[in-house]
Amino acid sequence: MKRREFIIALISAASMLPQAAWSQNPTKVYRIAIVHPSHPIAELSEASRFRYYRDFFGGLRQLGYVEGHNLVIERFSGEGRVDNYPKIAREVAARNPDLVFAISVSVVAAFKETSSTIPIVAMTSDPVGHGIAASIARPGGNITGVTVDAGLELWAKRLQLFEELVPRISKLGIIATRKNPEGAAMKEAAEKAGITAVGPSYIDSGTDEEYRSLFATMSQAGVDALFVDGSPEHITKRQLIGELAAKYRIPAIYPFRSFVEAGGLLAYGIDLVEIFRRATRVIDLILKGAKPADIPFYQPTKFELSINRTAAKEIGLVVSESLLARADEVIE
Repeated sequence: MKRREFIIALISAASMLPQAAWSQNPTKVYRIAIVHPSHPIAELSEASRFRYYRDFFGGLRQLGYVEGHNLVIERFSGEGRVDNYPKIAREVAARNPDLVFAISVSVVAAFKETSSTIPIVAMTSDPVGHGIAASIARPGGNITGVTVDAGLELWAKRLQLFEELVPRISKLGIIATRKNPEGAAMKEAAEKAGITAVGPSYIDSGTDEEYRSLFATMSQAGVDALFVDGSPEHITKRQLIGELAAKYRIPAIYPFRSFVEAGGLLAYGIDLVEIFRRATRVIDLILKGAKPADIPFYQPTKFELSINRTAAKEIGLVVSESLLARADEVIE
């Protein structure tokens, strides 16, 4: 290739980079680690099946962080085994990345025990209640990020919506993980509404067999409706949970739209796409030199109702027109 042609080709290639990339230090390559408790490593990419991951990596790109150019990403999965998290935290800390994006309270807690210096961008439930941050406004320490906790009282709102679709709930089953405080909140919401709560039934190993056994037990107990908490382990098994709910004809409500997209009945909660996008902004601030201690945790303000009419029909439920009119998304 002639020198002139080479220069033209180089300029052309550079022009395809996001405009924000020009604002980054051209000599600096950033190293970050992404740690999820259960999603396969292959899903933690811009080609993921999950829209929120696609938007997350797209958001980084728009902010000027381009993998393979000025960004190196190492990906880790706990494969749904809680006992893996401390080992992964130690392995990641030993690599000393510029930043760790840690997802779920259990993973974040493992990093809190492992390092007090590596900046951690956390995606977690109540960071103050779990002892991760001193306060929402001024976290202190080396951890900040985004919280998926819109308030435990949201389960009472979910129950109100649920009863519009399933008007005669007498026994409400609860699926939770032990470190997630939603289990107690779900039980309290049921009891305040005069409904018998069965559980919480806790998922420990996260295997398919454990979910199948749990559903069989709930069916035998006469559960006629189900709450599922927002733990990442459940999101990973969302399709299996939807299939088991349909098999045993148990209506279920979930905290995230991704459950409904995978065949679940009803979801009311925050927009995970927005939360992941917000996480990219926190990452950007830290990589530019801001201290996690001074960056407030972002709290969600946007909520969405998703309904799967096909799932409703499969178990003999009719979705009212008033409920459909309020839905942000209806899957036929």
